[in-house]
Amino acid sequence: MTKLTKNIRTILPEYSMMTSTKSKTRQFVKGITAFIFLASVSACQHNATQSPTDLAVQAKANDIAQQYLIADTHIDVPYRLDDHFEDVSEHTENGDFDYPRAVVGGLNAPFMSIYTPSSLEGTGKSKALADALIDSVEALVKASPHKFALAYSTQELQDNFANGLISFPMGMENGSPIEGDLANLSHFYDRGIRYITLAHAKANHISDSSYDTERPAHGLTDFGKVLVQEMNNLGVMIDVSHISDEAFYQVMDLSQTPVIASHSSARHFTPGFERNMSDDMIKLLAENGGIIQINFGSTFISQQSIDSYEAYKKAKAAFMADNNVLEGSESMKAFNKEYNKRTPFAFATLNDVLDHFDHVIQLVGVEHVGIGSDYDGVGDSLPEGLKDVSSYPHLIAGFLTRGYSESDIEKILSGNLLRVWQQVEAYAATH
Repeated sequence: MTKLTKNIRTILPEYSMMTSTKSKTRQFVKGITAFIFLASVSACQHNATQSPTDLAVQAKANDIAQQYLIADTHIDVPYRLDDHFEDVSEHTENGDFDYPRAVVGGLNAPFMSIYTPSSLEGTGKSKALADALIDSVEALVKASPHKFALAYSTQELQDNFANGLISFPMGMENGSPIEGDLANLSHFYDRGIRYITLAHAKANHISDSSYDTERPAHGLTDFGKVLVQEMNNLGVMIDVSHISDEAFYQVMDLSQTPVIASHSSARHFTPGFERNMSDDMIKLLAENGGIIQINFGSTFISQQSIDSYEAYKKAKAAFMADNNVLEGSESMKAFNKEYNKRTPFAFATLNDVLDHFDHVIQLVGVEHVGIGSDYDGVGDSLPEGLKDVSSYPHLIAGFLTRGYSESDIEKILSGNLLRVWQQVEAYAATH
């Protein structure tokens, strides 16, 4: 299947250069997915690993992936390309996202994450980096207008979908670029930012972080509380992923619009991992009308994966101390290779990810969950079956197998996110 998929990725961009019409593009995509399906049938007949029922479910999943708008609220393409540029309008050897794989997977609205490291807080460099990353997203669209388009509103998102284009809405991961100035909030709104993750790995001038043992603000700062209100008024979704529990509850008290967790999972499966959301938090999020977008990273999904990674970190630290070697040295590369061979990382599975969706849905209903994969943001920790943006049909097949209706699946794929974003737009229009 690897050679087949690679050939498809080569064909797709060439076809897109020939036509930009909705009907021809959709017709070609359906042909490609049918080709993949027939190849799967052939492979399964040879290997006898799938039943006719399994094949029928996957065929339906492929069709749903192409029929409905799929929105993923967190994909770290801009920062990935800032570190090592590749032309994602064509097939790329690295990373989790490129245009051909997105088309095969049915992805229509990958939110481009405008991420700034916590180390830039207070240096005066956060805003400049955020602007540069937005420039890079705009450059991708300008270079491939027959494939990509910006989306500043829900209407533009749906218009792009109707025209067969992949939208690049943008969210800011880490509010550090606001730099304590509300004028910068307006600046970034004008540049297309439609959600802001208030903090990242460390406390900043807006909020405490779930990853940071230092909690100087005991939740939100005074500026952060004002910022939440101004985000409501301007029409920027508030993202509670990464912030501390105390900060979350303060946001919920303040926000007049539904709130999102753009890339978080259920703490029920990972006790003690504050980065994920507790059942009480998910319930309050739902009462507010908000949504939790499930993160696919194995250490967000599986306690076994967390334990596996912690064991590796402990062994690595011991080796570095005992041998007085540095990160990136040849000795460390050799250690990593040998360790991974001897003790492979415990990846989560597709079923583990589906369990998180099930848990949220059973807790608060199907209207309050969606997809926030963290593709290109969690390294080599993605679950088996969800390794890149061509994999959404696998997720959909899982939903079908677990008895979800097509209408419920559509809500998960994008309907819930569109509802929240529209409510945020509507509130801003009257304030």
